[in-house]
Amino acid sequence: MSVKLSEMYEYMKMGRENALLGNYDTSLVYYQGLQQQIQRLIANVKDPERKRKWIEAREMINQEYEQVKEISQTLASFLTDKPRAFNAHVEDFGSPFGDNARHEEPTRDPDVWPPPTPVEHRPSPNLRGGVRPGPRKAEPVRSRNQPAPSKPGAAGGDRRRAAPGYGNVDRGRERPSEKGKEKKKPDDGEKKFDGMGYDKDLVEGLERDIVQKNPNIRWDQVADLVEAKKLLQEAVVLPLIIPDFFKGIRRPWRGVLMVGPPGTGKTMLAKAVATECGTTFFNVSSATLSSKYHGESEKLVRLLFEMARFYAPSTIFIDEIDSICSKRGSDSEHEASRRVKAELLVQMDGVAGTGEDEGEPKIVMVLAATNFPWDLDEALRRRLEKRIYIPLPTAEGREELLKINLREVELARDVNLTSVAQELDGYSGADITNVCRDAAMMSFRRRIIGLTPEQVRNIPKEELQMPPTMEDFKEAIKKVNKSVSQADLEKYQNWMKEFGSV
Repeated sequence: MSVKLSEMYEYMKMGRENALLGNYDTSLVYYQGLQQQIQRLIANVKDPERKRKWIEAREMINQEYEQVKEISQTLASFLTDKPRAFNAHVEDFGSPFGDNARHEEPTRDPDVWPPPTPVEHRPSPNLRGGVRPGPRKAEPVRSRNQPAPSKPGAAGGDRRRAAPGYGNVDRGRERPSEKGKEKKKPDDGEKKFDGMGYDKDLVEGLERDIVQKNPNIRWDQVADLVEAKKLLQEAVVLPLIIPDFFKGIRRPWRGVLMVGPPGTGKTMLAKAVATECGTTFFNVSSATLSSKYHGESEKLVRLLFEMARFYAPSTIFIDEIDSICSKRGSDSEHEASRRVKAELLVQMDGVAGTGEDEGEPKIVMVLAATNFPWDLDEALRRRLEKRIYIPLPTAEGREELLKINLREVELARDVNLTSVAQELDGYSGADITNVCRDAAMMSFRRRIIGLTPEQVRNIPKEELQMPPTMEDFKEAIKKVNKSVSQADLEKYQNWMKEFGSV
């Protein structure tokens, strides 16, 4: 642990020193290394109080990192936008130093300057197409203070010599914006998706609505579900730790489908994957990929996967995927819905293997959840290679869920969570949460019976926060019924026997 702390201290020291010296790109690298070290440390710490302090430290480091990143992006924008604005000013209003500052071409009459139009639009490919070495550009500058040539042929010869250099200047000024866009992509210090070819509003909408860098849900906040956690760690965590091993036939799973009754923790598992693995989390629903304009929904699907590959390693979580990709070929299916499904299937098949030109595969995993697996399209079911069942919590899982939900609530001495968990057999995780909420409110309800709002406002805080008793839990269990029937459970089990792939 001491070695890790010394490394973290060194990373923080070097990151801050480089930021103060103006080496922002180097500083960002040290900050990223420090964030990874803190994330690993938090994953291994068991003491809740100590873990809370490390999480606070991580938030402070993240704030410093964002400030340095913002400064770096601002400086980068100055480097690309300032020359472009200056060139636009010169083109629109002329050089402030006169046309001779732009055109170094000798003229026939030293008292008359040539018009700029013939020089800007030279039609001859021989004059503009020639590629001259860099030092030739300075050649016309030396001729500025020399007298005009007396021989008629000399002017023409000098003009021909200067024209290629001038053509190079024109080309550099005509395309500054294009070069700026090309250079923005590989900038390591600025991880910003370039939505060339897409509507700017679509890109900004996806980044604003569905990109989550840190959903802040950890493995210990998800009770039970040991097998599901193991599979997700194998699919996402291990390929990030040892990428050299997960190649070829051992390549990571590109699609995982979580099947189970409502309220069993499917969405919580997906958020825990993004938090613990440090991946970019895309939370997608049917509303995210729908649009009233013809053909725009398919563009959104393609843009989503391109953004996921850009921000890789990333996780695309599609909740209630049956609403997006149900079985094709039904009479009630709309043509637009069929096109969206087709684009989704194509993009899912093309996720793996991208980025191989850069020597580093892009890890993008599609994580889907559904309560109606029997409604899914067959082609989508094939692409979701791992299909796991998220069952109702076991007795141990129910007790763990009670502890997680009541960790901030003081309980009465007569409360036995083990016996409460036994009475909650058949309840889902969401049902158990509702029981805990109802039991925690019982003492408050008894205290305010018959009181006016003004009297309730004057009640001391100690009297309001009375600990719930065992009787409160029994009363809450009577009020909150199960949300999943036995017939539903049998339906899920039969589907898993036929199509499951744990």
